[in-house]
Amino acid sequence: MDEPKLLGDYDCIILPGGFSYGDYLRAGAIARFSPIMSAIAQFSSSGGLVIGICNGFQILCEAGLLPGALVRNHHLKYQCQWTNLRVENVSSPFTSLCQIGTVLRIPISHGEGNFYADEPTLQKLESNGQVVLRYCTALGNSTAEANPNGSSNNIAGIINEAGNVFGMMPHPERCCEEITGGSDGLLMFQSILSHKVRS
Repeated sequence: MDEPKLLGDYDCIILPGGFSYGDYLRAGAIARFSPIMSAIAQFSSSGGLVIGICNGFQILCEAGLLPGALVRNHHLKYQCQWTNLRVENVSSPFTSLCQIGTVLRIPISHGEGNFYADEPTLQKLESNGQVVLRYCTALGNSTAEANPNGSSNNIAGIINEAGNVFGMMPHPERCCEEITGGSDGLLMFQSILSHKVRS
């Protein structure tokens, strides 16, 4: 199918983590050419909710649906650990059940999670409230030590200007039940459901 269409009434499209196409060239660089991406772009331009997690975030940036890029971790090592994230924006459909300053404990698992954008783009993201999640300490302080990959401004997740496309490097789907070590990630999926019910 040259130009696939998304069939059905979807509430949200989730681009999950993983190593699409092996990520041999650059994370998400080949996946962004997948035929389904044109349908996802059309879905998002019509206001549909899209969330990219880890490799999904990388793909959204490579496809131009989100600004910036995800590059090699500053220490050049694969990182798999629990991180603390401070919620910066609760007007987002993806964090509406949180409060500003809420600290979420969500794991990461990546080698190319270092969010990079040039200074004008960073300033725009900050001034527009497009930074949704920021790496922090357990007390909510955004420090260099709390940044696991060197991301600019400790950024862990951003939205597009319209607010309906969200990318984050940590894995909320890996912490939705206490048996997995925590359930903070569930807040994001509940926020999406709550948003759809209200709309």
